Amino acid sequence: MAWDPQQYLKFSGHRLRPAVDLLMRIPELPAKRIADLGAGAGNVTKLLKERWPDATVVAVEGSAEMVAAGRKAAPDVEWVQADLGRWHPAQKFDLIYSNAALHWLPDHAQLFPALMQRLSAGGMLTVQMPRNFTAPSHLLIAETALNGRWRSKVEHLVTPPPVEGPAFYHDLLARLSQNIDIWETEYLQVLEGDNPVKEWTKGTWLTRYLEVLQGEERAAFEAAYGERVARAYPKNSAGQTLFPFRRLFIVAQRKG
Repeated sequence: MAWDPQQYLKFSGHRLRPAVDLLMRIPELPAKRIADLGAGAGNVTKLLKERWPDATVVAVEGSAEMVAAGRKAAPDVEWVQADLGRWHPAQKFDLIYSNAALHWLPDHAQLFPALMQRLSAGGMLTVQMPRNFTAPSHLLIAETALNGRWRSKVEHLVTPPPVEGPAFYHDLLARLSQNIDIWETEYLQVLEGDNPVKEWTKGTWLTRYLEVLQGEERAAFEAAYGERVARAYPKNSAGQTLFPFRRLFIVAQRKG
């Protein structure tokens, strides 16, 4: 899927906050090798390098556009353009960090234990994933997809929520972990601008629908979704849009 770094970074402050919250929950760790999975445009990767300046930080990102932006933002880390689902490093890591990326990958029952195996003994897996897929912002994308002339082209993208509940990940990881911490936070994001929830999803979940369509049909799909989501998230008396957004966090330390 093609990513637009400028569109994604329109709400960089709101997107950065959970990444920093996750980073701050990681205890002191003598990490020598760190992987940032789904490093995006590199704004979080920079923070990892700042916290562990002597570590080798490997930024793994599938989008060529994001890698190009990331190399400018964080030139002192090693950038690898690779599909996260096919990432098989030769060496183990002391810290694997992933902010808002692993929900794009299927089969978490296999994925998360496999990531734990890529850690050195005592290493830490730290993950943040959005869990907002049953909110109007996301349900209305599916509704739009299934109610228009474009249905045959996009209905295969309408799938169940890709992130499970906290207990699912606890059951997966507890037996592999000497310490595990899982929690959820719902951020009340105060957004500015015209139809900002549409603009938010256009930087992430909506992108995969729009890239299937072309020209007028693409514009019509975006407009139809935009009308629905603007009604679902009306502006308040101050002209702001309140956008609650739930996120799941995991910090798990491998046994040993």
